[in-house]
Amino acid sequence: MNSLLEQIKKRRIALKLKQHDMMLRVGISRQQYQRLESKGNPRLDTLELVAKGLKGELMLIPQEKLNAVLAVLADDNLASTGTQTKQSQKRKEQSNPLADDPWKGLLGENE
Repeated sequence: MNSLLEQIKKRRIALKLKQHDMMLRVGISRQQYQRLESKGNPRLDTLELVAKGLKGELMLIPQEKLNAVLAVLADDNLASTGTQTKQSQKRKEQSNPLADDPWKGLLGENE
């Protein structure tokens, strides 16, 4: 749970939001939100509200797909920060079977 709470805080900071701002976005008091971020054990519906307030989504990722999801997110992060050259990006896409459809089979659907 600690990792999730850290992710929530990092996301809020990345969006340049203060805990007080979450009151308007989520509909809970600053104190409630502060407690959630520091040591909370939020209910699922509260987590969904917080995720939406942080322009995110909650998702249950099957353990066997976690590395694939993390790789896609890392590639996307590199591409959005511009740290990849066009050649390295193209080379990576050619060697990455997930490049065309990174979410294919993610939830165990027929591939």
